[in-house]
Amino acid sequence: MGTVEHIHIASEAAKPMVALAEAEILVGQGIEGDRYADKSGRYSDYPGAGRHVTIIEIEVLEDIAQSLGIAFLPHESRRNLTTRGIRLNPLVGKKVQIGPVVLDVIRFCDPCAYLQTMLGKPVLKPLVDRAGIRCDVITGGQIKVGDSITVVE
Repeated sequence: MGTVEHIHIASEAAKPMVALAEAEILVGQGIEGDRYADKSGRYSDYPGAGRHVTIIEIEVLEDIAQSLGIAFLPHESRRNLTTRGIRLNPLVGKKVQIGPVVLDVIRFCDPCAYLQTMLGKPVLKPLVDRAGIRCDVITGGQIKVGDSITVVE
């Protein structure tokens, strides 16, 4: 079991991420107010599922900062949710629950050169195989920072 440490959205592609204390998760869309919920994200037109909500582990960001000396804050990851205490890669193909929300974990969230270019920091290689997961929303509702994350059996 893990917890939600941060919630972030961006209203448009390349716009700064905005921190939220709570957010409304919309079935079939994503986080209300986020670029991917309204299909205006940079990769919205690409085929495939798993574009509703993205999640990354805070432990990865902390490791990059500590081991490589690259300051990497949660909003800079451009992921919607930042977690603590739960390994994300093993969740691909499973469902997770955050408050009343149920997410279908579709695939890994591969790092991209676009993120590295936006940040101006060498984070592409350090994120390989640990850049988070991509999810689709099965059950919507309100989530908040501090909510528990559990695997749905």
